Amino acid sequence: MILAKRPEIERFLKAPDAHIRAALIHGKDRSGVQERAVALCKTVTSDLNDPFNVTSLTDADIDADPIKLEEALTALSMLGDRRLVRVRLGDPKASVDKAVAAALTAHAEGQYNPDALLVVEAGALGRESALRKAAEKASGAAAIACYEDEVGDVARMTREALAADKVGLTSDALDRFVARLPRERGLMRQEIERLILYIGPGSGKTIDVEELDQHLGVEPDASLSDAALQAFGGRPGPAQAGLRRALAEGESAVMAVRMVSIHLGKLRRINVLQANGQGAKEAAKAAGVFWKQEAEMLRQARSWRLEALDEVLNSVNTADVAAKTTGMPDHLIAERLLLEIGARARRMGL
Repeated sequence: MILAKRPEIERFLKAPDAHIRAALIHGKDRSGVQERAVALCKTVTSDLNDPFNVTSLTDADIDADPIKLEEALTALSMLGDRRLVRVRLGDPKASVDKAVAAALTAHAEGQYNPDALLVVEAGALGRESALRKAAEKASGAAAIACYEDEVGDVARMTREALAADKVGLTSDALDRFVARLPRERGLMRQEIERLILYIGPGSGKTIDVEELDQHLGVEPDASLSDAALQAFGGRPGPAQAGLRRALAEGESAVMAVRMVSIHLGKLRRINVLQANGQGAKEAAKAAGVFWKQEAEMLRQARSWRLEALDEVLNSVNTADVAAKTTGMPDHLIAERLLLEIGARARRMGL
């Protein structure tokens, strides 16, 4: 069963139909895929790390032992609660795609534990994908493709997030802000959070275009966004100095890593849009690039291709986890990340 319209998707994610035992959520926007998958998973349990009722598998797990997925779907809850089986796929091999498709079909037909919900997250699946075909065909399964949000959806998302923190934008300011937002869900959420912090959570304040431009245009030398810009531009020294100044002014190392992730996402977005035939300036605007940084971002995008960005993303994710969980000095983790990116950029000729 295919779910395509926003209202029916939102309704399903909040309260999935009782006869649906499996759901495939896929698309290029991995943040959007994850956001929707988490919402659906939480209709089963609020604790997605529950060792008794939740099983999480990756394509590597299934490739190493295809029977693991069947075992997870067959298992019964020790406590009598509903079970959740969550499968997160990167770029699966054809064999893994077929294995998950077969398990999804069998589970949708009720051959395994009927009280278990199977949720599969994947990247963009072509029409030749056995998994996509299985999910779209089975009456006991739902297939949801995550496409780029329309302007109206982004505006609605922004209004709802601002309202939840009791702040707002005038209609003109909202139009300006939405036009500047990147179209990747995770980056959008981060930019909206930054705006809320700028306005003042719980303040009840609504700002206009002039005040918004002050927020959008603020890029001081010591800012974390500038440190990320310098690193990806092949200038590790200025990047390191900018980070240290920002930390001295009270910024956090965790936020520094996040700003690196945001910058990487913008470069990735520019690459994808240009590969799809969009002009350089239009791609930069759609990626949410500040106009004063447009020339530099396009210069970087010419060298930072998707393959290189994917490799750096692994380092960013590792740094993010380390800064939050290991107890190591987080400022050193952020500094090492910027130096690593800066050195790599210089080797690429930036």
